Amino acid sequence: MKKNTKKNILTLTALLLFIGFLTIADKIFDAYEMRIINLAGIYVTLGLGLNLINGFTGLFSLGHAGFMAVGAYTSAILTMSPELKQMNFFLKPILPIFADVQWPFFPALIMAGLMAAIAGALIGAPVLRLNDDYLAIATLGFGEIIRIIFTNTQTLTNGALGLKGLPDFTNIYWSWGTAVVMVVVMVLLVKSSYGRAFKAIRENEIAAEAMGVGLFKHKMMAFVLGSFMAGVGGALLGHLMGTIDPLMFRFLMTFNIVLIVVLGGIGSITGTVISAVVVTVMLEALRFLDGSMDFGFIQIEGIPGMRMVVFSALLMVVILFYQRGLMGTNEFRWEWVTNPKETITNAWKNRKA
Repeated sequence: MKKNTKKNILTLTALLLFIGFLTIADKIFDAYEMRIINLAGIYVTLGLGLNLINGFTGLFSLGHAGFMAVGAYTSAILTMSPELKQMNFFLKPILPIFADVQWPFFPALIMAGLMAAIAGALIGAPVLRLNDDYLAIATLGFGEIIRIIFTNTQTLTNGALGLKGLPDFTNIYWSWGTAVVMVVVMVLLVKSSYGRAFKAIRENEIAAEAMGVGLFKHKMMAFVLGSFMAGVGGALLGHLMGTIDPLMFRFLMTFNIVLIVVLGGIGSITGTVISAVVVTVMLEALRFLDGSMDFGFIQIEGIPGMRMVVFSALLMVVILFYQRGLMGTNEFRWEWVTNPKETITNAWKNRKA
């Protein structure tokens, strides 16, 4: 059997097993567990978008939450029924052009990504000529500007009151189906000539430009694609939570996604997927630390925030031993499963070298 054929069979088998797991989980898991699984899938999409910008292209962007807000509000306004809009916009009526609009979820999801991509293009045009810390500060500022605009546009976003009662379209198939599609798109993109151009810009902009790579064109492409993914992820998150408001999209949201990218490995698709699942599950698994604990011989009163203290300590331990993240810039290979002995030997040789 040819090597590529064997890999294709293994990939197809893994995909079928994953679909089977999702189907079983949808039937036996409770609502709380399903929400965690859905959040993990959404964070995979969000993490991949930021990794394309920060990891593969080397642009230090901190405006991801702003693009998520654009996507979330776009999808919410397009999918809410006229009656629901009337209930939400009780202080000031919504703009007449959107009052009777009600789209199906899929076109609204695509439009959410497109609107976030347009916002990314408008913001990227002036700021992508900056580098490093200056770019980070500029994108952070634009992200906050988007949030403030949404807070003060009462007739469009309902201002600080936000939007409530959003249709609960997001389920395990939408969240993880979107994540799988984004993973496939990222793999194909990274392996293409555009992906090689992104990596060249990340390694050395001057050398890349000398080799004929258009810096602004490729930076803009990565930024717009990453913004599109952020918009789609924001829309999925909004319909999962059932309510959105501007405070959801503060810098802390961007920080959580940066954490996923850095922990998994900057420039690794596999690392982002693993990190998104691990971070989402661990944050919920450690929630018991915030409450009181009874060990029989001793009872410890709950300390609010202890969960984040322990989680931060675990992150420090991981980063100390894996300074480039869990995967570094590596991707999963089937050789790790089919020939683990050789894989471990090579890894040990590379570490000693």
